[in-house]
Amino acid sequence: MTRVELIGFALVASTIAGCATVASRETADLGVIVERATGSVQLVNQTKRASLGRIQGLGDLSHASIVYSHDARYAYVFGRDGGLSKIDIVAQRTVARTVQAGNSIGGAISRDGHLVAVANYQPGGIKVFDADTLELLSEVPSTYGVEGKRAKVVGIADAPGNRFVFSLFDADEIWVADLTDARHPAVRKFRDVGRQPYDALITPDGRYYIAGLFGEDGLVLLDMQNLDAGARRILDGYGRGSEKLPVYKMPHLRGWAMAGDYAFLPAIGRYEVLVVDRRTWKQVAAVPVQGQPVFVMARPDGRQVWVNFAFPRNGVVQVIDVPTLKLVESLHPGKTVLHMEFTARGDEIWISARDDDRVVVYNTERFQKLAELPAKSPSGIFFTWRAQKIGL
Repeated sequence: MTRVELIGFALVASTIAGCATVASRETADLGVIVERATGSVQLVNQTKRASLGRIQGLGDLSHASIVYSHDARYAYVFGRDGGLSKIDIVAQRTVARTVQAGNSIGGAISRDGHLVAVANYQPGGIKVFDADTLELLSEVPSTYGVEGKRAKVVGIADAPGNRFVFSLFDADEIWVADLTDARHPAVRKFRDVGRQPYDALITPDGRYYIAGLFGEDGLVLLDMQNLDAGARRILDGYGRGSEKLPVYKMPHLRGWAMAGDYAFLPAIGRYEVLVVDRRTWKQVAAVPVQGQPVFVMARPDGRQVWVNFAFPRNGVVQVIDVPTLKLVESLHPGKTVLHMEFTARGDEIWISARDDDRVVVYNTERFQKLAELPAKSPSGIFFTWRAQKIGL
């Protein structure tokens, strides 16, 4: 058997009884749906809106996330139980797996594609692995304070220059680890950035890392091109003077929206989507929505922003028209909407409805339902276009 791999295309050829038989699969048209209740992922074809198979035995996927190798052939699955799995989406099998910690919250792949880093709750810190073999190369313990406690690590993202940037929830700190020498990370620490950074994102160009704060209103911005400037607060005290509502599920900043000159962010404890001027990082508007936003995501062309919500209003998805900053549609895909994923050009959006065991596909212009796919308690949906994006 010979294998030829091209970016976005994989060809498997075999010779049987002297006759060549060829099967091909274009990886650029594939995606993976996390099935959280069964420790499995479902492989799907985007264009055909069809299931291709299932890979099982991936552990606790109750808060799983996925990144792709640069050629989009391999998906790295980060499980809540500390499991790191490398799966081959062409051969539909697990090629490597390690349980590297007691509790994990996500991971990232380096700019050059050679390193995979995992963010750990327990025991805290990050571990860095060889992307080919999953050999452990180095570890950065999240030790802080005079007592030497370890903080939960959240909001990990890849940054230009083979760096990983992440937040320490318990320590109120942001760290940048330079992995130029993968076995000897160089770490730069930014302390007292704000109370309890809970999640973070990096802008699509890799310039700014932004962490949300659970312990107070506001966000923290770090300029990755000018670390000497330190971390600075933005949106300080947004919503001051108004009463907060209960937070049943933390917003996910990784699913924020960049559209035109604006960034759209979920407000903690408020039924609002915050609109921020990307040039000044100041709030210019707030769009009222029907519940506590979780994911706030922009269609690739920037014309729309799609929002899903926390319990108890989590069966609805709303759409914001960016030029007018008005709600233009409310959809009801099913019970407990957990995740949304646009196709690469944004003509469709796939939405997971966990408690209905299905994924629903909509056209984003007419808001027409196009298909439903059965899935076992689906949560995250990850298409292979992510392989070419920073921070995804």
